[in-house]
Amino acid sequence: RPGAPGPSYEAARASVAALHRAGVPVLAGTDANHTAAAPASPPFGESVHRELELLTEAGLSPVEALRAATVLPARHFGLEDRGVVAPGKRADLVLLAGDPLSDIRASRTIARVWCAGIEYARA
Repeated sequence: RPGAPGPSYEAARASVAALHRAGVPVLAGTDANHTAAAPASPPFGESVHRELELLTEAGLSPVEALRAATVLPARHFGLEDRGVVAPGKRADLVLLAGDPLSDIRASRTIARVWCAGIEYARA
């Protein structure tokens, strides 16, 4: 919100929107620092969910935002064993209670997690 206290993402949002309209692949990413010494340390993983929200605010559809956090970075960095759900690929998955395709904020509704095919309990 322009004029609201806290960080302003207007310039970044406009840049991402222009890149997206031009057909440039947009990748999700964050440099959020999760250490006790960081002045504004978000809970671990929180910044990725916010990044997805900001990408949709910049004009990406929810499915485009999810691809920006999964298959596109895997392709960009040559990680052919991940990024998609397919036989022979690394099985890092989350099961959500909500539908992120209708509301990207549902990415926060994590019900179950698998990493390399092993299910982990939520902390």
